[in-house]
Amino acid sequence: MCALPSPRAQRPPACTRTSKNSCALLASRYNGSCSNDFGRLLASNLKILRNIILKDDTEFIKVWSKTSKSLISYESGRIYFDNYRCCYSSLLPEPELLYELPRTPKTEKIEDALLCQCPLENVLPNASEQKSCLLTLTANNWLYLLSADTGETLQRVYLSSRFKFRSLGWDSSQETFYVKSVQCKQTALERQAGVDNNILMRVAAFQVFPLQLVGMLEINKKVFGKTAVDVLLSQGVLAVSHSSKLVRLYSFEYIVNEFRTEELILGQQCELNNARGIVGDAPYGVPVNICIYECPPVLFEMTYFENGVQIGGHPWHYIYTPNHKRHRGTHHVCSITDGALAKNGVQDMKCDSLEVDWIFFHPDDSGRIIHAGPSTINILKIMAETGCDWKYEIITDFSITAARDSNASQVIVTSSGRTVKRRFQMLDDDPAQERVSQMLSVI
Repeated sequence: MCALPSPRAQRPPACTRTSKNSCALLASRYNGSCSNDFGRLLASNLKILRNIILKDDTEFIKVWSKTSKSLISYESGRIYFDNYRCCYSSLLPEPELLYELPRTPKTEKIEDALLCQCPLENVLPNASEQKSCLLTLTANNWLYLLSADTGETLQRVYLSSRFKFRSLGWDSSQETFYVKSVQCKQTALERQAGVDNNILMRVAAFQVFPLQLVGMLEINKKVFGKTAVDVLLSQGVLAVSHSSKLVRLYSFEYIVNEFRTEELILGQQCELNNARGIVGDAPYGVPVNICIYECPPVLFEMTYFENGVQIGGHPWHYIYTPNHKRHRGTHHVCSITDGALAKNGVQDMKCDSLEVDWIFFHPDDSGRIIHAGPSTINILKIMAETGCDWKYEIITDFSITAARDSNASQVIVTSSGRTVKRRFQMLDDDPAQERVSQMLSVI
């Protein structure tokens, strides 16, 4: 009688492998000897990719190239050229053209775009809505929903004939997004008449899959303060920045529940603010249906010296530079619960360079922090202190340092044979040295 091996022996988890040979790992994966856990499988795939890229004798062969005078963007296996007009698939051995939109005048060019990917757990009424699509905002205030594979127009919404909308952003990724107008400036006629224009800008919020309007609101300086200069939506929070280097956060859910006068549906007749038309059609557009007449409760308020305030991590923390010259070049990591500075929470790269270092929360929502300078990248983690669950410390997960010649001679010989001695140390971001921007790695 033959005993069958256990399922665990047949499919060992990825973490039990000790081999670093990429060929062996790929063969094991092909034979099914890999973890069923998505996180471990993804980490294993990234390790294989990193081993191949960082191998000393790896050779890269040029298979395709294309130049563009405008911005080149990449998203989920698609490469966009000419302001998202041309789309290529990068999943094949050589990129292949998926679609090319007709050329348009500058007044109709695409200003910004977002790639939307429908969640698999939701079943939508229309089959076309179940596929990936590209949200584009044009210079003439049209919001288009295009098929990500063919470029076909699935839906379009006209925003406004009065305000210029120029940027798109995710409030909650793949769920809700917002469209923001440019800042309203006082016209010459208003200045001559002594009329104050207190409207800073307009912001429209939408849900995707299917495309639905949440609301259109105006940012009024009488409500949010005369020093307000910019706003954004993120994770259900309306953040208002001020020229006095102050940022205030408000609950967008509270604003919608308290100040929305009427729920609007795209494509339906509407009469609001003494005007009648079809919501989302030209020239009516999307009217203001969230009228904020008093300042909502402030969730969080912070002054900063430079680079603003960033919020993220697990648990929630924020990164900022205190508003004083002596803190220039440092980054403070504090708990958003009580504002307490984390242990080792002051991050200072101490680099001699022309460009400043930069720090941000990792975009993969892992809670890690990336602190990058001209020659070093530090990957940081927020951890609870030993024996104290309510206090946190910042620890270095790992660091990447660019290769430097520490024995570089301080004496330079010119072409004529004359020797010149250096009178200053080489900067960390010297173009002759390897820098972070030249490093290639999978973090």
